[in-house]
Amino acid sequence: MIPGPASRRILPSLAATLLLGACVAFTPDGSMAPVASRVSLELGKDTVKITSAADEIGVGHRVQALLAKPLTADAAVQVALLNNRGLQAEYNALGISEADYVAATLPPINPALSVERALTEWEFGIERSLAVELVQLAYWPKRKAIAATSFEAAQYRAIEATFRTAADTRRAFYEAVGARQRVGFLGRARQTASLAAELTIKLGETGAATRGAQARASAFYAEVSAELAQARLDADRAREALTRRMGLWGTAAADFKLPSSLPKLPKLRTVAEVEADAVRRRVDLIAARLELDATAKELGLTNATRFVSVLDLTGTGTTDWVRHDGKTEREEAGSLELHLEIPVWDFGETGRRRAVETYMQSANRFVELAVNVRSEAREAYRTYRATHDITRQYQNRVIPLRNLIEEESLLEYNGMLIDVLDLLDTERETIDSNVAAIEAKRNFFIAEVDFQAALIGGGGSGGGAGAETGGAAAVAEAGGH
Repeated sequence: MIPGPASRRILPSLAATLLLGACVAFTPDGSMAPVASRVSLELGKDTVKITSAADEIGVGHRVQALLAKPLTADAAVQVALLNNRGLQAEYNALGISEADYVAATLPPINPALSVERALTEWEFGIERSLAVELVQLAYWPKRKAIAATSFEAAQYRAIEATFRTAADTRRAFYEAVGARQRVGFLGRARQTASLAAELTIKLGETGAATRGAQARASAFYAEVSAELAQARLDADRAREALTRRMGLWGTAAADFKLPSSLPKLPKLRTVAEVEADAVRRRVDLIAARLELDATAKELGLTNATRFVSVLDLTGTGTTDWVRHDGKTEREEAGSLELHLEIPVWDFGETGRRRAVETYMQSANRFVELAVNVRSEAREAYRTYRATHDITRQYQNRVIPLRNLIEEESLLEYNGMLIDVLDLLDTERETIDSNVAAIEAKRNFFIAEVDFQAALIGGGGSGGGAGAETGGAAAVAEAGGH
């Protein structure tokens, strides 16, 4: 026992030590402000986290207003960002990360407080003790910094999930509209094929067309009919895929209207430094870098604590009331006890080795992602430009020439310069070229989406992009061995 007034300050001092460092409070919006800001900057769209019935009603009204008009790609993306429940789950994951971050800013260990009372005929005493693990307390600021870095990475992962939802929805929109345009064209082609088949049969009745010509005309009609049936199936499947992306069901899924054709070909945009732009803006690369930083900090913490795994400080204060010669006297005393635990068998080597390997694993995957980001940006830009050129070739050369050939063939047929079989061949070639033109245009718009995703993230590729997640946690686990 250490008597004296100084001993009475032991327990208050320990309690005050535990309160050092400000704790972080929960944000009112669940840390959605950085997500909403980045989405608005890159996509020009709004995104919200639904946390109440009022939010649900507000989102429902906005979705209804967007679906009341013929759908555009931008409107479809906005509906998905408001209504996609998978995206809401990603925002819930961000909320979980925020809870983990706030928990990391709290005192690292709950102090063990005990109170003992002793009562005899001549003596009444109270003993109070408070135990704190000093290693955890000493490195508390570093753990808070690690948690802050990990939480910032989680915010970028939420942004990446938002970009991915937007890109997937935009692709699904162009797939659905392209499929619908193909159905419309093949429907008109089927009418032409039907008229050609009927005409050939009538010519056959007069002896002007052979049985072979009649069979070829009928086969042409049957083939176009089969292509139309397949196109309708593809259009139905593409519409359902878009419906899922937008999170629609019931009457909303059945009633939204799609355009009958793809938009006009936009002006080609150029990017001077594609690779540098992607490396600067890709949110998955930013998140991976933050996760690697957190893992590196955890590695340093593991090395710092490898030789001393447990260091407990216990403060004890005792107050006795002793009765002597009819008088009661008060006596106080205090003591400090230090408990040190040192690993004997491996001196923390297993934890250190695991931490090093975990860090190197994360570092190698980060480098892989950086390499892939550059390659994806180059590939996406080339594809974007090439599909634009291909679409323009169909639009400016192939289709006008096919229309001219079709017109001339009809004139030649009317002038009895060619027979019906030549006319059918021309019609088949015209159909094939028009279908290819529709597909080329659809491919361009999808390539445009892929190019945007290659610059900002959300493309759903990139090597080991997701493998860095949890690296810091793995190192933290290693530190406990």
